[in-house]
Formats: sequence, C-alpha cells, structure tokens
Amino acid sequence: MFVLDLFSIGSLLAYLLTFRACLCYHGEMVIRSEQHTYNGSLPNGDRGRRKSRFALFKRPKANGVKPSTVHIACTPQAAKAISNKDQHSISYTLSRAQTVVVEYTHDSNTDMFQIGRSTESPIDFVVTDTVPGSQSNSDTQSVQSTISRFACRIICERNPPFTARIYAAGFDSSKNIFLGEKAAKWKTSDGQMDGLTTNGVLVMHPRNGFTEDSKPGIWREISVCGNVFSLRETRSAQQRGKMVEIETNQLQDGSLIDLCGATLLWRTAEGLSHTPTVKHLEALRQEINAARPQCPVGFNTLAFPSMKRKDVVDEKQPWVYLNCGHVHGYHNWGNKEERDGKDRECPMCRSVGPYVPLWLGCEAGFYVDAGPPTHAFSPCGHVCSEKTTAYWSQIPLPHGTHTFHAACPFCAHQLAGEQGYIRLIFQGPLD
Repeated sequence: MFVLDLFSIGSLLAYLLTFRACLCYHGEMVIRSEQHTYNGSLPNGDRGRRKSRFALFKRPKANGVKPSTVHIACTPQAAKAISNKDQHSISYTLSRAQTVVVEYTHDSNTDMFQIGRSTESPIDFVVTDTVPGSQSNSDTQSVQSTISRFACRIICERNPPFTARIYAAGFDSSKNIFLGEKAAKWKTSDGQMDGLTTNGVLVMHPRNGFTEDSKPGIWREISVCGNVFSLRETRSAQQRGKMVEIETNQLQDGSLIDLCGATLLWRTAEGLSHTPTVKHLEALRQEINAARPQCPVGFNTLAFPSMKRKDVVDEKQPWVYLNCGHVHGYHNWGNKEERDGKDRECPMCRSVGPYVPLWLGCEAGFYVDAGPPTHAFSPCGHVCSEKTTAYWSQIPLPHGTHTFHAACPFCAHQLAGEQGYIRLIFQGPLD
C-alpha cells in the first residue's frame, strides 16, 4: 500500500512486491540524504528494517491511532494512561508539577508506520548515520547521531485516495511519546496540546509536483499533531515558528522529509508510474556503451560498468574534467604536481580542474524524467538526465543542525561549481 525506495529490484520477490504496490499503495519513501545512501543502496547493504527504499503496504489489520481523551496529571487517569502498554498516549510535561496526557484510541481507517534510529519493534524503518558518500564499513565512522530514536510517524488512509500524512515523533515500546520540560510545546486555541521534537521534522513539497517542471518549495516544520510551521531560528530552538494554516502535513509526490541526519523522498504510485525504471536505466547504459565512446588521449573504448558494480572503478570507466565536461578514460596526462595531483589539465581545452570517474545514477526514484544521461553532478561524477541534475541542484537540503546546501541525491556530496553540474562532452558518435 505504501513504499520507501529499495534497490534490490532484481529478485523475483522484489518484482512481486512492486507489482502489488502498484495495485494498492500510497507511494515509496527513498532514503536519500546526507548520510544514508550510496547511489541506490546503503553502504553495508539492505538488511531487515534498514534499507534504502521501503514499501508501505496496506496492513492485514489497521494499526492507526487518533487523539481521544485529555488528562491533567497527576490524576489517576493520567497515570493509568501512561502505564498502560496497550494504550497509546502523548505526555506533555509543562513543569515538574504539571503534565498533560493525551490518550490515543484505535483508528480502523488508517495504518501507522514509524521511522527512527531505534531498532526497537515499534520502528518500521530504521535510519542511522553514516558518513556522506561512504561505500563500505571502512568508510564509516562513529558520530553522535542527530536523528531521533523515534523520529516521526506516517499515517496512511486504508481506503482511496490513500492519503498519507506525516507527524513528528513516534511511539516507543510502551506506546508513549514524551515531550519533556525543555521541548517546545504549547496549548492550542481549541484547548488541545501540541509540540515539536528536539531537532524537528522538516518537510518540503515541490512546486509543480515531481516532474521535469518541478521547482523547489519552502521548508516547513511539522509538529507532533501534524500542524505546519515556519522554521525555527535554529533547529533546536525553544521558540516555534509561525503557524502556516494554508498548508497541511499531507505528503505529495516528491515531498522531502528531513530528520536531521537523513532525508527521505516520498514518491506516490502515480508519480512512480511516470518515473524511469531500473530496466530503463540499464537500457540507457547499454545504449551509451553501444555507441563506443572513445578516450581522446588513449583512443580506447569507454564503457559504464554494470549497475551492480557501481562502487568499483573499471579499467574502461569514463572519467571527466569537471571544469569543461570533456570525457576521457583514466590517464596521467596533465597531472599538476604543484596541486598535489588533485587537479588535471584537460588535453582538449587546457582547462585545469578536478578529474573524476563517472557513475550512472542507479536510484530511479530520484529522476524527474526519463531523459538520457547527459549531465553529471559536480564534484562526485554521478550521471543522470539534464532536468534531474537541474532540479536537485536547486534544492537547499538541510545539512546538520544549522545550514542548507544543494547535494547530489545519489551520494549526498555537497555540489560545487557555478551550477553544481556539467554537460558531458563525449568523443565520437555520442556527440
């Protein structure tokens, strides 16, 4: 019924899941950002609830919840709601002497899916921190995670139109959400409680959908109750932003969800029907290779490696000079020793700059169109269509707790250069 992006589509099981998803699901959630995927898969592979893409299917039995009774602590009813492991509740600690507990009751019309860093059973999709662009265990390092253990929850309607909505914070193993004294919280105009999590859950809906005409939207923060606010001055500031009443927490095709350390891309079923498939990307790879592009220096034939070998440099691998876009095979010509070997002089146009291998972008969910792979992100060298590079180069993605910058969707490296991407210039029939 619902989905988050999974690259293991080669197997029969994945095929069946995808087919079933097309019949009755909300969409896909692709883990994109700053510390999670390396070109369509996790650094150490997809395992269990920790994957680069997830399918959210309609559950056999509804597990959604909705707010019910409000209690003021320390009443017996409030204490019972907190201690009852069969009862979902949210506790808002206003002071040492005052806590408001909101009971949640079963909702037979919705399914709930939870995302967070915790590996406890209430979390459906586990997201963890690794180094941006890392490819293996040896590339990762221990960092203090900024992702909440119970970061957010997505509530999906079980009946058409299968609307999906996002809420900050997830219920723990005791079915509770606790907002402590220091968390931003308040009483709403209708007497209900609401609040924000420590580092917040940010959402950006693209304008014009997730298509070749897409434009960046405005980043907003989502509250525990699903209300929409402008961003706080800093990620964990006590003062909330202004409420944006004309916007909702309903996810759209291409919506980005930032958990302060991982960014998720939401794709709807309809949106995915217009997205290139992995089979289509493979056909484009074979088409480029069939044209037999050549290295202008060594005159050897270049070829993009199999998409299954997307992290191993091949001897026929195309390389590019990022300042001009001329594509070559690997060679030592033009190495500037005074620059510690980091920059090369292009033998075609004499421009000096980085010289990197090219990799086809393997995660189909990131493409805004099915165009040919003619452009590459700089400085990482991931190749995709012109409109896909143009779109992602405009998106200011949250980085850490204070800054925003554009990044490659395939590896999360911060983009460099005037545009953040370049047009590739091949030697031979491809031009």
